[in-house]
Amino acid sequence: MTNFTPVTGLIGGALIGLAATLFVLVNGRIAGISGILGGVLDAPSDELGWRSAFLAGLIIGPLLTAAVGGAVPDITLQASLPMLIVAGVLVGFGSRLGAGCTSGHGICGIARGSPRSIWATVTFFCDGGGHGVRRSARDRSLSPCAPPSPAFSSARCSGSA
Repeated sequence: MTNFTPVTGLIGGALIGLAATLFVLVNGRIAGISGILGGVLDAPSDELGWRSAFLAGLIIGPLLTAAVGGAVPDITLQASLPMLIVAGVLVGFGSRLGAGCTSGHGICGIARGSPRSIWATVTFFCDGGGHGVRRSARDRSLSPCAPPSPAFSSARCSGSA
């Protein structure tokens, strides 16, 4: 497992928590991305500035990191543009239906002890885990050489299906 980086993960998580805490203390608002983005579309004029700055920071931050030589992951999208649009609409609909997105519920809502956010986050994790297990099982069924489980990772492909 080459992506196991507990120190940087801990530092990143602490910085996200600190930023969310400061955002609540300074603005009295939750740092949920879907709520901030949705609010840009119908925000009163006095809220448009901070919402736009927050969203611009999400785009500019990684660009600045790359410009100063920081590590930025390569992102490869394997879906078509129409599929990405449909997925974006479904995520937007789901975040409105669920009264928030993963960042709002998972970071800010749990920190506030919101039962709705705790249940939403449990649902996100269970759904994501279920899809991961299903996808892993499907991928193994497509390759006769794939080991059936980590316990059999030393198994060799015999060339027969």
